Amino acid sequence: MLDFGAVSLEWGTLLTQAIVFLLLLLLVRKLAMGPIVGIMEKRRQHIESQISSAEKNRTEAEALLAEQRRVLDEARAESKAIIDRAAKQASDEATKIVTEAQAASERMKAEASAELAREVEKAKLELREQMTSLSVLLASKIIEKELDEAAQKSTVDKFLAQVGDRL
Repeated sequence: MLDFGAVSLEWGTLLTQAIVFLLLLLLVRKLAMGPIVGIMEKRRQHIESQISSAEKNRTEAEALLAEQRRVLDEARAESKAIIDRAAKQASDEATKIVTEAQAASERMKAEASAELAREVEKAKLELREQMTSLSVLLASKIIEKELDEAAQKSTVDKFLAQVGDRL
């Protein structure tokens, strides 16, 4: 027995309590610590798999994002090419329309000039015919009257005045 004043310990009780403590410690280790460690290990593995899965998902998302950006850039380039082709086609069409309009205008001018020339020739022919008939008329009047020179001059002046009024 150990005596510490107010507290006294018996060796038998101390040894029994130490043995019970060690047995409880072994039982707790065997029955409680094994499953707890197993649960903790499973939890650690689960967290590691979640982390690796998240990392894999992040890598896939980055790859998908890069692919989407590439496709978007291609779509932009293609739409720009389509717009450029449409603008060039519109410009070519406008040039063609202007050229055709100018050609039509030139044709119309040429036709109008030709028509004007025909009308001028027609008017000249009519004038010649009138002059011819008037000349014949004048000659017949002069022949009808054989007048002196002053009378003939007066007749010609009257005739020219009449011809001038008709023209």
